[in-house]
Amino acid sequence: MNVFVAGASGAIGRPLVAELVRRGHAVTGMTRSDAGATALAELGAAVARVSAFDAEGLERALRASGAEVVIDELTALPRSPADMAAAAEGDRRLRLEGGGNLLAAARRCGARRYIQQASGFFLRPGTGLGDESESLAVDASPRIAASARTYAELEARLLSAGDIEGVALRYGFYYGPGTWYHHDGASAGLARRGAIPVIGDGEGVWSWVHIDDAAAATADALTAPTGVYHVVDDDPSPVSSWLPAFARAVMAPEPPRVTVEQALAAGGEDAVYYGTRLRGASNARAKRVFGFRPRRLEWLTA
Repeated sequence: MNVFVAGASGAIGRPLVAELVRRGHAVTGMTRSDAGATALAELGAAVARVSAFDAEGLERALRASGAEVVIDELTALPRSPADMAAAAEGDRRLRLEGGGNLLAAARRCGARRYIQQASGFFLRPGTGLGDESESLAVDASPRIAASARTYAELEARLLSAGDIEGVALRYGFYYGPGTWYHHDGASAGLARRGAIPVIGDGEGVWSWVHIDDAAAATADALTAPTGVYHVVDDDPSPVSSWLPAFARAVMAPEPPRVTVEQALAAGGEDAVYYGTRLRGASNARAKRVFGFRPRRLEWLTA
């Protein structure tokens, strides 16, 4: 197929382009940077140098690519999760406004399918693992609620479009090369400085996915039935389990432990929500429908 990937030089973009090329698809990768353009060309992709905020330029690039499928991996995430508060508004604008331009261009250019990056870790709190019928935590702590509303808007916008096939992939937290959660990633550095504590009982459950497994699932989504899928691994883990294991894996000291009250004073409501209230996601639908087979969370086997 002819596949257009927006956000092609990001954390998932590069392994995704490599996987699509490996499977024989003709890929056009969208980027604004010289380094991104060079990397994409080396992977065997055509390069579209255009901004998501340039609606006319986007349409020209999509028409030139002959895209049958458009994959939206647009993000404006910082190099470290410690900087998320400052980056959040720019990231939200890119996803909503830039992604809106991309979806509109895809529809005008006659693309058959649009695959949307979504979130598998902002599910509404509840018992057990949540499936795709679960709504997102739009009434959570302030920044998490804002992110959940963004993802809910992205999903609703795509799935209500009647003239293009919509697939929303709710990824877990990325780990692996090029991500925050890797031995040379930003979170490893924070862990080595003792800057990521276990809050309270550490009962917040995080769903993960290796970046290469996320790329493979996205390539599978080119032909999967439309709808929403949780692209997460088999090991949703409470912070009390995954964080000490991650620390050991990246040669960091045992994480400090703080009370909820201490965390509220130091990091605010969002830090407490991440540490104590996140809900894990079930990957049963992706496994059943298109054979998703994620690897085990590597820290649990270290």
